[in-house]
Amino acid sequence: MTAYDQVATRTAEEVHVRTVLAAGNRHSVLRREDGTVIATGNNQAGECDVLPWSDVIAVAAGSVHTARNTGKSHTVGLRADGTALATGWSDAGQTAVTQWREITAIAAGWRTTVGLRADGSVVATGRTAEGQCDVQLWSGIVAIACGDWHTVAVRRDGTALATGNNQRGQTDVARWTHVSGVSAGYLHTVGLHEDGTVVAVGDDSRGQCEVSSWRSITSVAAGSVHTLALSQTGRVFGTGDNQFGQCDVQSWTGITAIAAGARHSLGLRADGTVVAAGDHTEQQCNVNAWATRPQMN
Repeated sequence: MTAYDQVATRTAEEVHVRTVLAAGNRHSVLRREDGTVIATGNNQAGECDVLPWSDVIAVAAGSVHTARNTGKSHTVGLRADGTALATGWSDAGQTAVTQWREITAIAAGWRTTVGLRADGSVVATGRTAEGQCDVQLWSGIVAIACGDWHTVAVRRDGTALATGNNQRGQTDVARWTHVSGVSAGYLHTVGLHEDGTVVAVGDDSRGQCEVSSWRSITSVAAGSVHTLALSQTGRVFGTGDNQFGQCDVQSWTGITAIAAGARHSLGLRADGTVVAAGDHTEQQCNVNAWATRPQMN
């Protein structure tokens, strides 16, 4: 769901993951170089009300669920001082992050928010029905990701662990090794190996787990039922559901970060501009004028 750049063999404090681009259910978010944030798309619950934010170094967008009754979402920001802030839907307390401290990374799922502390421990708030917030005993963590009903993490030693709903085997990551990054979708989980190959588990009904042929990958992003990967050359691969054109990313070049939402995809170019593909019914792909460096009047 979010774009990231992280190395699993280092401590959480050293990694200090910075997610500059995020795609939610029906909205998109970008952190700019000056620490401000912009958003576009569905604002039914105030998930796009980010203009007052400042000193933000990372963003996350909640909900990759496609069901019509889960249209609301939330947005989370990580400040340079290690605190967090959030806006939008909070029926399960998913925006209750103001008391968090020493946070180095954030992730957002469906009605859930997870934070990684500098000491490698993890905090979570929001929906707990499926066990997605059962992270209190985790330690030595360097990367985190949230799906709809599950939470995934990478340990310092490159192994992975997960908690929450396992309806389609999306939490079956215990055998993964040499992992440097993870991303979680609706019912699938994607892992990036240190050698640039990719692994996936869970629901593959739309081909969203067909990633074994990918090579030289630097980051991965899981949407609701599609998966994106960014290569060392700045090209992007997509697999899975393409009903709305969310996997039509082959023509993108010079990409440095990616994000996958419910039915849309985002890419950040090296020049700081943003491209999008997929569902645009809520203006979530209205990013043509975006840039990481704010325009001067």
